[in-house]
Parts: sequence; C-alpha cells; structure tokens
Amino acid sequence: MAMFDRLKEQARALQQSQGARTGGGQGHGHGSSSGGGSKAQLMGLFKSQLASAKAELKSGAYRDASMAMCALVAAADGRVDPAERQRVEELIASNEVLQNFPADQLRKRFNEHVDRLTADFELGRAKALEDIAKAAKKPVEARAVVQTGLVVAGADGSFEPAEQYAVRDACSALGLSPTEFGV
Repeated sequence: MAMFDRLKEQARALQQSQGARTGGGQGHGHGSSSGGGSKAQLMGLFKSQLASAKAELKSGAYRDASMAMCALVAAADGRVDPAERQRVEELIASNEVLQNFPADQLRKRFNEHVDRLTADFELGRAKALEDIAKAAKKPVEARAVVQTGLVVAGADGSFEPAEQYAVRDACSALGLSPTEFGV
C-alpha cells in the first residue's frame, strides 16, 4: 500500500509540473488530484497524464521504447502466461496515446520483446533496455515510457517487487531518477 501512496504523490507532482509546462490546464474538475484515491484512480491519473502529452508522443523511439517497457514489466517475474500476454495486448490496444501507432506494429514489437524475454531473460532484458534507452533524448518521451510501464504494472491492482525493479532498470536506461516516480 505504501508504494501506491508514493506513486500517488509522484503522480500529483508530475501533473503539477505538466500543468506548469502547458500553462496550467490541468483537469481539477475530474477529481484526479484529490488527496485520497484508489489504485484504479491512480492508474487513471497516469493514463490522463500520458494523454495530455499525446501530441508529443508520435516518434518511433517512443513507440519502440514503450513496447519494450510493456514487455519488460509483463515478464518481470521471468514468465508471461498467455492470459497475461493477452491482457497487456488489450491494454496496449486501448491506450489512447499508443493509438498514435498502428495496433499491429505495437503488437508485433511487444510480442518480439516478450518472446526474447521468455527465451533468454538476460538477453531479452538487454535488448529491451536498449530500445527503452532510445527515448532518453526527449524528456517528455522518457517520462512517458516510465508512466506507460507504471500503468501496465498497476493494471492488475498490485505493483510487485520484480515490476518495481524493471521500472528502476528502465529509469536507469533513460537517465531518470526512479525516485521521481516513487520507485
């Protein structure tokens, strides 16, 4: 529970910094920055933050990095069962920001990473982190990749230690501090 409390605080800080960057147009009317909030509301806030940056998230680097991030989080425990793979594919297909890209491209890149990770985790992890690092040149994209990973990690209602480790690895590859995201 403490991890999600830290994530809520980080989400609020990110929302405030994005509001400052965009001129303050954050959505207080939706209640997403209220003091309480469930895990579902927190995930909704991350999704909202990603959506607010949608126009800036159209590069191939972001696409590839976010699919690598999704796969790294999904395979964080060393395995990805078919139901989990399907659930993450559905999250990817329904993500507003990722709709900037053709669904078949996203699915192909995600599954390539998952296949590598399940065949040889360390080799797959290295390739995933290499693709994630491609987004490091643009801070908005880099942060969005981490937020995408947090959305995927929290989709099942828990944020397991292995998923936290995967997010920290991604932060390192992107040159971001994990503490910025409460991890």
